[in-house]
Amino acid sequence: IFDIYRKVPKDLTQPTYTGAFISICCCLFILFLFLSELTGFIATEIVNELYVDDPDKDSGGKIEVNLNISLPNLHCDLVGLDIQDEMGRHEVGHIDNSMKIPLNNDYGCRFEGKFSINKVPGNFHVSTHSATAQPQNPDMTHIIHKLTFGDKLKVDNVQGAFNALAGADRLASNPLASHDYILKIVPTVYEDMGGKQRFSYQYTVANKEYVAYSHTGRIIPAIWFRYDLSPITVKYTERRQPLYRFITTVCAIIGGTFTVAGIIDSCVFTASEAWKKIQLGKMS
Repeated sequence: IFDIYRKVPKDLTQPTYTGAFISICCCLFILFLFLSELTGFIATEIVNELYVDDPDKDSGGKIEVNLNISLPNLHCDLVGLDIQDEMGRHEVGHIDNSMKIPLNNDYGCRFEGKFSINKVPGNFHVSTHSATAQPQNPDMTHIIHKLTFGDKLKVDNVQGAFNALAGADRLASNPLASHDYILKIVPTVYEDMGGKQRFSYQYTVANKEYVAYSHTGRIIPAIWFRYDLSPITVKYTERRQPLYRFITTVCAIIGGTFTVAGIIDSCVFTASEAWKKIQLGKMS
């Protein structure tokens, strides 16, 4: 009495070619949707969110910077890195973890440096300020190969401006011009499936070119990187579809497909039976 799955006697069922065709199409459709859902369940998705906070509180208020720049028309003895910020730091001729590689038969220089900056507005600049003798006409045309902040994120499916100045070419600029790169640094967090977090920084950039004169009237060009930190943090999180949602979706696919196929088969069968009766009526 309470059986909601009542059975139809076998002698009341009737197989048809149309029903067989609809059944095959139904199974193929279910298989296609199941494989699509399975692919989505196995794959991980990246969810991003924004919030206001300093994500890397264990960094001691520091950000690691990697700079790689070529100045093909300035001798290595003249190239130096200076760092300033609003906490009072003023360092001229930073040399720790830096390397100068001669270019063009010692006529040019490639500067590679790794240093830290405080999490306050400031600047670092490549110039001749630390040279013992200032050149008469220093040529600041350059190519920036790399400028990154924080750890490198080796994630293919995260597209961001982690090295926005890579490939910046200013070789055709005025040799005596100074260059201002104004950077807005955005803290970025990536959390994998295991809950491990990696901290990096993206940045946007605007630049201008101008000729700067000292108080003595001399032209002293430099390549300035003026930075400020955004209070907004971008967080990327790896997620996978929960198992219960996958099972629910598969059940919905199977049940829904069979239900719709049953309705279609019933309509086709009813229409064919009615057509047969009409044909028999014409014959009689």
